[in-house]
Amino acid sequence: MAFENNGSAREDAPSRRRAPRRRRKVCVFCGKDNVIDYKDAAKLRKYISERGKILPRRVTGNCAKHQRAITLAVKRARHLAILPYVED
Repeated sequence: MAFENNGSAREDAPSRRRAPRRRRKVCVFCGKDNVIDYKDAAKLRKYISERGKILPRRVTGNCAKHQRAITLAVKRARHLAILPYVED
């Protein structure tokens, strides 16, 4: 054959290092008496981005059950004008 693939292309390429694995975040609300309350704006602001969007589970580290409760509380607080819909 005209071209032989003997693996030399891999030797010429720069070696890539894998990113170190990050530890799994633990849900803050599991196992404690932390209550998710729509009236507690200071606690809810931790789970909202600078632009006013609700942060996803992979960022906050909450379990699915408590992430749903946070989402519901943020939406209630927005509806009652405790939290803004959009940050300026």
